[in-house]
Amino acid sequence: MSSRTYDPIPPRRVAFLGLGVMGHPMAGHLARAGHKVTVYNRSAAKAVDWQARHGGERAATPAAAAAGAEFVFACVGNDDDLRSVVLGSDGAFAGMAPGAVFVDHTTASAAVARELQADAVKHGLQFVDAPVSGGQAGAVNGALTVMCGGDAAAFDARLRRTAESGGYLVLMATPRHLPRIERALGDRFGATPLSLEAELLREMKEAARLAGADWTVVLEADAASPGTTDWTNLRSLFGLALPKVEERLVEAASPLLLTWPGLLVRYDRLDLLDRLRDRHTRAGASGAAWLLVAADEQTELPVLDGKPLPVLSPAQYARVPHAWLEAAEEPPVLT
Repeated sequence: MSSRTYDPIPPRRVAFLGLGVMGHPMAGHLARAGHKVTVYNRSAAKAVDWQARHGGERAATPAAAAAGAEFVFACVGNDDDLRSVVLGSDGAFAGMAPGAVFVDHTTASAAVARELQADAVKHGLQFVDAPVSGGQAGAVNGALTVMCGGDAAAFDARLRRTAESGGYLVLMATPRHLPRIERALGDRFGATPLSLEAELLREMKEAARLAGADWTVVLEADAASPGTTDWTNLRSLFGLALPKVEERLVEAASPLLLTWPGLLVRYDRLDLLDRLRDRHTRAGASGAAWLLVAADEQTELPVLDGKPLPVLSPAQYARVPHAWLEAAEEPPVLT
């Protein structure tokens, strides 16, 4: 293994299937980067050797390795090898939770990629075809080139599933794409965007009016330092507005598309999103809530102004694929 360093990112629970000349060092880099890695290999001796070198866990079947993993990586020999670790009762798809991501690094055919992607959609999973180049040296040195191709259909199926059956989903996209995504979600699913910033400001203004406070003075207080009297009074005003807005969210039609949540971060009231998530994910719940947030291309987890947004698993957040947006904006074909 090389002595390379790794960018600091939150540790994730992952699985790696296939510990050949490529997979063994690739899985090793994941472990050295701080991730919780469970490995599987057809010949158990290689898994034992990998564990002795890198720690982590090893499993007797691909399904067992994939259980609880947010991401499952595979790098095996050919199409048939790939099917053998993915499909069936012992295959990875059987152990993965809805929303988890399967990443295939195998140099396999386009046909098997399409086959497994279709099966992944049936399981509520995301499938990424990600062949690599750079050879064994690239794998050992952590210098591979990865060519990723995801399917917009999987993302669309995920949206449709939450729209029809209920759920909570944080959608991440670059800022310049947000207006287009709002329109696409409205056209495709009938979602009406609701700006949390606008709703909160409206209720704060009404609360200030009832209290006899000058709205200009309230706005000036926003520039005050935390801990000052002005800031404390402003947060109290925000606290009066929050239940009114939350009541509106409860009554809103599904799917509910929330935008511009920045004030929740500024005034440290992300608990509203905690309750929203719990309301839409508890047993027997109905209705979908989508939260659209800006995120650059490098952002892996949903954060806003440096603060993590409340999600419990990968099933509750996703990046909006460019391919989905392009497809959603295509005019319908008239027959």
